[in-house]
Amino acid sequence: MRSCPGRPAHRSRSRQRGLAYLEVVLATLLIMLALAPALDALQPATTAAGIVQDRLIDHYYLTGKLEDVLGQPFGVLARAAAAAASRSTPSSLSDTVTRTDGQRLTRNVYLAQYDADNADKDNDPFSGADAGLLWIRVEIPESGQALESLRSE
Repeated sequence: MRSCPGRPAHRSRSRQRGLAYLEVVLATLLIMLALAPALDALQPATTAAGIVQDRLIDHYYLTGKLEDVLGQPFGVLARAAAAAASRSTPSSLSDTVTRTDGQRLTRNVYLAQYDADNADKDNDPFSGADAGLLWIRVEIPESGQALESLRSE
């Protein structure tokens, strides 16, 4: 083997350094194929985040309505309960509001006399009601969310 002037004798051929174009294309293709299922797996999480956000907004509207109802004088609530005449009939305090995203929400308010002491021993909280005690339920039927409270005179 002859050596050329200026070149070391042990390096007769230069070695290829770096990656060939085909290797880069193949590596890119493999990465894309591996990422597609991973990105598909993240889709339910992003969908769930939107659902949770909507339910949280509904909860704030629900809490606000319950606070409004609890802030009413007891006499107003007692008259609305008497007018509804049933714990399954929405009272006159029910309303419909428009969320900031334009969606309309119905907030049903249910009122009834409440039997806390169970003096009649029937274990029904809506029979034999105690004077001066009301059960309040605020519900958004579209979301399935509801809050309940008791209010005394």
